Amino acid sequence: MSTVDTSSLIRLRSAPFYSLAEIAETVSGLSGKTKSDFSSEGNARFVTYMNVFTNIEVDQSSQDFVMVAPGEKQNELRAGDVLFTGSSESHAEIGLSSVLTSEPIEPLYLNSFCFAVRFANPTVLLPDFSKHLFRSAAIREQIRASAHGVTRINISKARFMRIRIPVPALELQREIAHILDTLTQLEAELEAELEAELEARRIQYSYFTDALFAFGNEVAAPAVEWVKMGDLGQFIRGRRFNKRDFVESGIPAIHYGEIYTHYGTSAEKVVSHVSAELAPKLRFAEPGDVVLTDVGETVEDVGKAVAWLGKEPVAIHDHCYAFRHDLNPRFVAHYMRTTKYRKEKAKHVARTKVKTLLIDRLSQVEIPVPPLAEQERIASVLDSFEALTNDISIGIPAEQVARRKQYEYYRDKLLTFKERV
Repeated sequence: MSTVDTSSLIRLRSAPFYSLAEIAETVSGLSGKTKSDFSSEGNARFVTYMNVFTNIEVDQSSQDFVMVAPGEKQNELRAGDVLFTGSSESHAEIGLSSVLTSEPIEPLYLNSFCFAVRFANPTVLLPDFSKHLFRSAAIREQIRASAHGVTRINISKARFMRIRIPVPALELQREIAHILDTLTQLEAELEAELEAELEARRIQYSYFTDALFAFGNEVAAPAVEWVKMGDLGQFIRGRRFNKRDFVESGIPAIHYGEIYTHYGTSAEKVVSHVSAELAPKLRFAEPGDVVLTDVGETVEDVGKAVAWLGKEPVAIHDHCYAFRHDLNPRFVAHYMRTTKYRKEKAKHVARTKVKTLLIDRLSQVEIPVPPLAEQERIASVLDSFEALTNDISIGIPAEQVARRKQYEYYRDKLLTFKERV
C-alpha cells in the first residue's frame, strides 16, 4: 500500500518476552448482578461482551448502563486495561480482546462474561500497541491454547497468565501502532464510502417497492383485492435446532439469525445444514413458502422474510414461521418490505426486551392480491432493483475482506519478534 511505508520495520526483530503473570494481573468483571440491574435507568456505564468481541478499542460512547449502589465493591476499569471475552461457542472466537485506550471520564465497569488484564507498570505497553498485539496471530494461538471445553469454551486464567508476549521499546511500539492505526483508518474510510452508496441504493429500492404496491396510482396495477393473510394461507412454526447441530452436508436448514445476516427477499440455496438424524423432530418450509422470523432486536427487524425458492423442503428454526399460500412468493416477500406493511406489522409486535411478532394478530393483516401475471411483473421489477443493491452488498464484504487481510498481514509481520535472551 503506497500510503503506508512498512519496509523498514518488516524484518525479524528481537524484544524481551514476559509471561502475563510476570507483568500483569487479572481483573474480574461485575459480580452479584441480576437482570434487573441492567437497564437504561442504571447509574453507571459498563462494557458489554459484544463491545469487547467487536472492537479492538473499547467503544466508550456505547449507551450500556448498570445499577451500582454507593459503596458497592466492583472493579472499575482504567486506561491501558486489556479486556478479554472469557467464554465462547468456539475456540476460534475465544479470548477476543479490546483495549481501553484512554482514561474513562466516569466510572466504567466490565460485564461478568469478560475479564481484564492490568499491567503492574502501566507504561510497559502502549494501549494503542496492545490493541493490535493481542489480536495478532501469534498471541491468538496462545490464547486459544489456554481454553478448554466442547460445547462451551472457557479460558483457564491460570493457563492464560502463562502467555508470553513481546515488550519492545516504547518508540518501536509507537511506530508500529501508528502504521497499523493508519491501515485500520483506511479500511474504515472505504467502508464508509461503500456504505453510503449502499444506503442510496436501499432508498431507491424502498421507493420503487412502495410505488409498485401503491395500487391505484399510475405506477401500479389499476385493480386489486386486499385479503387477510390468514385467509390466504397458514403460518407453520418451525422447531428448535442449534448451531451446534450444523453439519457439512445433511438436511438444508434456515436458522432465524441467518435471515437477518445472509438472506435477501428470496433464496434458492441455504448456508447451513443439520444432521439427517434430526428429521423426525423438525418442521419444514416447502418450496414457495415465505419464511419469516418471529423475534428480533427491534420492532423494525422482527418479521423479516425470505421466499424459499429451492427445489426441496427446508428445515426452519422455531423462531421462524413458514407462510404457506398460493401467491407468487417473491411478490409476497417484497410486499413485506413496504412501508405500509411494516407499519401494520409494528402494531402486532410485543415490545419486550426481545421483540416478538404475534403471529395470530399478524394473520389479520391484509395484503394485495392482483392477478398472478401482475404479481410476477412486480416481483421481477423489484428483483432487478434488489440485485443492484446486492451487487454492492456483495462488493462491500469482498472489499472489506481484502482490506482486512492486508491489515492482518502487516499486523502479524510487524508483531513478530525473536525473543531476546
